[in-house]
Amino acid sequence: MDTKKKHILLKDLEVYKLAKELSKNGWRIYQNLSWQDKKIMGDQFITATDSFGANVTEGYSRYHYLDKIKFFNNARASLSEASEYWLEILKERDKIKAKDYEDYNSVANKVSLKLQNFISAIYKVKNNNE
Repeated sequence: MDTKKKHILLKDLEVYKLAKELSKNGWRIYQNLSWQDKKIMGDQFITATDSFGANVTEGYSRYHYLDKIKFFNNARASLSEASEYWLEILKERDKIKAKDYEDYNSVANKVSLKLQNFISAIYKVKNNNE
């Protein structure tokens, strides 16, 4: 019986793939904004969106369980900022198309659940190894 743990590459993780898709959707929204809207809302929206994927990447590269979880919690906060605040502001101010809003929200909801499951799995492994 092989007892070696299989290392999963970051690029193969569903949470990472969804983070990249979220960034792609966020960029499509951002590009369609006027210069003034980018300055007022868009820059913060795209920064929070991309911060989600960056924190997932950094957390995955950390060795210690609690260090990983810290970055995944930062990712969750960035996702919340982007999707629950800035995306909603852009929608309220009629700055984005309904389809772009729905596409972004759909991925944000999926990746939020995947991230929570990922965090729970890390806690489970941590607790089993103590």
